[in-house]
Amino acid sequence: MSDDAHIRLQAAIPALRRYARVLTRDPSQADDLVQDCLERALTRLHQVRGQPDLRAWLFTIAHRLNISHWRRLRRFVSLPEATPPEMSQEAGQIPHLEWQEVVHAFGHLSDDHRQIMVLVCVEGLQYGVVAEILDLPVGTVMSRLSRARAALHSLVEHAERPKLRRVK
Repeated sequence: MSDDAHIRLQAAIPALRRYARVLTRDPSQADDLVQDCLERALTRLHQVRGQPDLRAWLFTIAHRLNISHWRRLRRFVSLPEATPPEMSQEAGQIPHLEWQEVVHAFGHLSDDHRQIMVLVCVEGLQYGVVAEILDLPVGTVMSRLSRARAALHSLVEHAERPKLRRVK
């Protein structure tokens, strides 16, 4: 593997880890998925020679590995409860509470909506690239993104907030 390919692959790992966390909802399963994805990518790196950004290619591999994993497991095991994501850094009180509301609401989105939101809104991928990753028509990606944004907005707007006492 060339040094350039090694650098491009390393640069894509944080994004791949974020996407794996969304796919699996479990940090240890996400790490396993990232490792499996990188192993597969290393054996097929020749397929993307000259491609400057490997994220879309890695996301496609991760998406397909995750689907295969769950298809195999579905026959033998019931799905575990989802674990909430861990905060990466603390914020001030009000922004922290608002962030927790968004994170909580994000966790209640469907898997399809979470995937679309991460790929488009967090990773900044174009609709066509996301469509290729998820093997969907571009119109479906746009529609799911619109519904995902609306659902997230609705969940955040209707979140139960604790009532604060007024101090006199």
